[in-house]
Amino acid sequence: MGTVHARSLEPLPSSGTDFGALGEEAEFVEVEPEAKQEILENKDVVVQHVHFDGLERTKDDIIICEIGEVFKAKNLIEVMRRSHEAREKLLRLGIFRQVDVLIDTCHGEDALPNGLDVTFEVTELRRLTGSYNTMVGNNEGSMVLGLKLPNLLGRAEKVTFQFSYGTKETSYGLSFFKPQPGNFEKNFSVNLYKVTGQFPWSSLRETDRGVSAEYSFPLCKTSHTVKWEGVWRELGCLARTASFAVRKESGHSLKSSLSHAMVIDSRNSSILPRRGALLKVNQELAGYTGGDVSFIKEDFELQLNKPLVLDSVFSTSLWGGMLVPIGDKLSSIADRFYLGGPTSVRGFSMHSIGPQSEGFVMASSLELGFGSCNLSPRGSVDEQRDSPRLHACLEVTQLSASGPSSLWEITSINFKHSAVSWLWSVFQAMCLYGHLLFLGACDSLTCALLGLRAFR
Repeated sequence: MGTVHARSLEPLPSSGTDFGALGEEAEFVEVEPEAKQEILENKDVVVQHVHFDGLERTKDDIIICEIGEVFKAKNLIEVMRRSHEAREKLLRLGIFRQVDVLIDTCHGEDALPNGLDVTFEVTELRRLTGSYNTMVGNNEGSMVLGLKLPNLLGRAEKVTFQFSYGTKETSYGLSFFKPQPGNFEKNFSVNLYKVTGQFPWSSLRETDRGVSAEYSFPLCKTSHTVKWEGVWRELGCLARTASFAVRKESGHSLKSSLSHAMVIDSRNSSILPRRGALLKVNQELAGYTGGDVSFIKEDFELQLNKPLVLDSVFSTSLWGGMLVPIGDKLSSIADRFYLGGPTSVRGFSMHSIGPQSEGFVMASSLELGFGSCNLSPRGSVDEQRDSPRLHACLEVTQLSASGPSSLWEITSINFKHSAVSWLWSVFQAMCLYGHLLFLGACDSLTCALLGLRAFR
């Protein structure tokens, strides 16, 4: 009951099969496609009913919160847009495998002339899902088994269990996740875990057994996370050659801490952003709620991205952190800052910058760093938008072992020499980057000729 008006997007062919001349008695029906299109787009409509097909375990209250905006639509285009947004919200809950939307005119005695019915056809996830995979890395192979109970109580709750059995270590984790109906960004989670990690740069092995509870919520344009964590930590040496300073860090400790994290992210992509900014601020207070570890820890990260010519992107970052022990007890090596490697300072080995004892890194209580990078696609702009990119960067960092009073002190003469040598390497890399960028703007024959001339 109802008529669907549509207009073809393709023009009719100018020539076709000749069916003969029409007689005088034939009736000519005049079609007005523009008028029909106006009915679809501009006529006021009312969403009278929203139906769900396929619901089994999901409760009605959480569904009503996600599709409430559909009833506020005033025309067909707005109904389609709001229905699509509701579909995205339903998929974000993580309880449906598939969500389809159907829009039709109303049926029944109470149907209005401009009334619409919106139907969501959903397929819920199974009560229990699992995964199995193997991983090889860090001189270790491991088997990972994962189990998930989605939509446990009917309101998008989720229980996840992960077990990892490796050739060297075994880890596990159990978590419970509960979002707030109507506001998925507000959620609560509880985690129980055992994690073991090896840090060869310090010749340490760390085993954490703990429990944590956190609550995440948005505030204006920021995202906040408040967390409590209680963890029993066990530190041990990886090798007999570990220095005495590293051996002093070995043993058991109990940390109970309260932490807060704030994030402002306006980037268009979290992996390779072209524009936007990112600000992260973390605070942690340990010892106030118990345990034998007491400190205050602050760290931040600021990133700015700006698109340039030739589809290149200029990115600059500033980061820093400070750890201040509370009381007479010194901070643990597990709580300090590490620098070095592709994720912080390129040109150095992983976590190799900072105070050392007989060649083993002891980490730092204070860090400050600045980085500037330029990303550009290889080849032409139109053909290489999603391909690997040329990367040139310059980074300067400072670490301190004794605290804020020695912020501008270099920790060792060897670090000075390595920094100067690394800066010279960066200068050479930037020159090569500019040469390659120039070559990418030429055709293949010109590139070959210029390359041969450059290497003579």
